[in-house]
Amino acid sequence: MPRVTFTANLQRHLDCPSLDVEGGRVVEVLAAVFAQRPMLRSYIVDDQGRLRRHVNVFVNNVMISDRDGLGDPVGPEDEVFVFQALSGG
Repeated sequence: MPRVTFTANLQRHLDCPSLDVEGGRVVEVLAAVFAQRPMLRSYIVDDQGRLRRHVNVFVNNVMISDRDGLGDPVGPEDEVFVFQALSGG
């Protein structure tokens, strides 16, 4: 099962330990995460299910290319890292 890990910035605001979930695409992996941790959804995706502007997702250290449909493939041994960038001055 893919392992999903969240940036420390998200962990300060929400309970989001690393999770092992089912899924063959990023959208399926995130849906499995949201089923266990529903509060994460609004931090990571918008109302249409697209990644929020300041969120990036990496699969094995490679940033995904499909930010709208989240269709990038995820293998059973892959690591998915959800990164919320900080902004401001």
